[in-house]
Amino acid sequence: MSTPNDKEVKWKLKESDVKLLEEAIDRLDEQLTPLQNFILPGGHPAGAAFHVARTVVRRVERIVVGLETNNPLVLSYLNRLSDLLFVVARYVHHILGEEEVNLHEGDKIDS
Repeated sequence: MSTPNDKEVKWKLKESDVKLLEEAIDRLDEQLTPLQNFILPGGHPAGAAFHVARTVVRRVERIVVGLETNNPLVLSYLNRLSDLLFVVARYVHHILGEEEVNLHEGDKIDS
């Protein structure tokens, strides 16, 4: 995105990079309780840090969407990265025994 058109980067984003994120999401997600509702971010500081990182990546994703020209692969990567950060936050809470707070009912649910 920030590379001038007449320059070339040494590391180019590939579809396989997006696939790696998807595979990591799947590996972690299969160890978690399926979500039935939205959950509130927060909890343990480690998990909360991943939620904060996720919101930053989502903000970048929205900025990229608003650019005059953008690379669809970059958008896919950012989207998958933010999803991975969400799953990692849930996984951290699961490992630490933290309960997730259900947004709609305000109840804590086991992760």
